[in-house]
Amino acid sequence: MVINTEGLSFTFGNQQVVKSVSLRVPAGSIYGFLGPNGAGKTTTIKLLLNLLRPESGSIHIFDQELQANREAILGQTGSLIEQPAIYAHMTGRENLKNRAMLLQVPTIRVNEMLALVQLTAAADKKAGRYSLGMKQRLGIALALLSNPKLLILDEPTNGLDPNGIIEMRELLIKLARDHGKTVFISSHMLAEINKMATHVGIIHQGKMMFQGSIEELEALNQPRVQIELAGKTDEATALLNANGYNIADAKTNNLFIAYQSKEQMGQINALLNQNGFIVYSITKVQKDLETLFLAITQKAGA
Repeated sequence: MVINTEGLSFTFGNQQVVKSVSLRVPAGSIYGFLGPNGAGKTTTIKLLLNLLRPESGSIHIFDQELQANREAILGQTGSLIEQPAIYAHMTGRENLKNRAMLLQVPTIRVNEMLALVQLTAAADKKAGRYSLGMKQRLGIALALLSNPKLLILDEPTNGLDPNGIIEMRELLIKLARDHGKTVFISSHMLAEINKMATHVGIIHQGKMMFQGSIEELEALNQPRVQIELAGKTDEATALLNANGYNIADAKTNNLFIAYQSKEQMGQINALLNQNGFIVYSITKVQKDLETLFLAITQKAGA
């Protein structure tokens, strides 16, 4: 495990914001640290980076205890918390050169990082004129300058447009797959993490609610077929039940059935149309993060 914590806790004033958190982050993984705003994600990250001291619990990174081996661990760790620390009056290249001098890193790394995050064409443009997505990519380039083994990112897709989110996702997948990095990324967007993570931890109100592989998460988050009808939902429910399509849930003019395949969706649509029901839409859906929290909490309490 690249990151291994036991019973990690932290309190601001009289409010405990991290409650006995135990993280297991495998080497070479993209670990999605999921939770709503205020769940304790950023505080946990600051604990991992030694920016805050835990009130209890232990932190081991690269199999070393953090406090006793702070310099060695942080020398192999790159991070981006909230907004990237860039100088707006400098170009992207100048920002990287400045950081390279501070870190005593060969300047050849500057061009390598610009190419990696696809900023070569904009390298000599003032960073203050970069789009938000370009600034985030520059921030990741700065974090990667020293060639760290571990990259810790706090909500790196916040505020990005759809193209920026796709670019960020592709970059992180490339870093793990082609460059052997372990990527720890916090987010409140389940759908986005689901597209790139290999492992997931879910935190809610400071407590870990779930931790495991993306396959284990998907087993909890089984997709459903959502059928939106013009009306007559009671009659449609009776028809579907009679034909072996058991209704899992029903809301106003919407029926939900456990998803099996695209063929199943086509058969349901045909059955309803053949029996005179007007189907406005039929789609495959999964729980959002809030609904998944509720499902996990209910399962834990069962």
